[in-house]
Amino acid sequence: MNRRQWLKTSGSALASLAAWPLRRTWAAARKPRVLYFTRSAGFEHPVVRRPESGLSHSERVLTEMGRRAGFEVVCTKDGRVFDEDLDRFDLIAFYTSGDLTRPNTRKNPPMTADGKRRLLEALHAGKGFVGFHAASDTFHSPGPRDQVQPPGERDPYIAMLGGEFLTHGAQQEASLIIASRFPGAGSLGCAEGISFTEEWYALKNFAPDLHVVLVQETQLMQGDCYRRPDYPCTWARMHGQGRVFYTSLGHREDVWTNPFFQTIVLGGLNWALGNVDYDIHPNLDRVAPEANQLRRAAT
Repeated sequence: MNRRQWLKTSGSALASLAAWPLRRTWAAARKPRVLYFTRSAGFEHPVVRRPESGLSHSERVLTEMGRRAGFEVVCTKDGRVFDEDLDRFDLIAFYTSGDLTRPNTRKNPPMTADGKRRLLEALHAGKGFVGFHAASDTFHSPGPRDQVQPPGERDPYIAMLGGEFLTHGAQQEASLIIASRFPGAGSLGCAEGISFTEEWYALKNFAPDLHVVLVQETQLMQGDCYRRPDYPCTWARMHGQGRVFYTSLGHREDVWTNPFFQTIVLGGLNWALGNVDYDIHPNLDRVAPEANQLRRAAT
């Protein structure tokens, strides 16, 4: 699909997604409320870095997406929010990095160990979760970074998310395969996939129950970390009763304003909020069967 065709089809899909009705019965006179948490204990990405006053680029974009789609976005970098009443929020979104229980140089209060526990319990009990880009570079599993950890040895947060950041190469144009008609993806009109420039994450520790939405096509990518079989870059799964959606996209400012990205994200948000249903049967073994191989087999 060429760029002009893609912008036309994805723009139409975005408009239709923004018009989706809110099917869940919410409290009277209250929009669904999304907590967007952007604290970084490691590298702070430019799209979540706030100027001296005001919100970051991604906070502004997500807030506007919420305004158009009918949900409220509450933005914070204060980890103490997880010690408060999480029932105020219908969904929690992360663009974070590092061990969030540790101090950082930006003096954003850290999450407490009890706050992390309360977050995971709330998600397991049914609260929705959406992770962007570096959300997979958060609370790393113990053990060698360049190896796949057995499911029982992964950090509980990573087990919830369904995958973990390994590394990344240089920004480049690369292709994604659309592997599902998941909300958003099924209305794009580009069944053969799409390519654009981004910082592409190499990922590992995939949960076996992933419903993969987008697959990273690695064959033509430049960099040692991509010399491996194709692997998921966007997926959905259940964590107990909670709906979890993650995309590794979102490093660049122009990706955040990209109609393809916004359509995929709005689909994930609406699904995780419970506004739409979809059969998220596990499809990892079918669409990316060698995803947990971190090196391409010699030929």
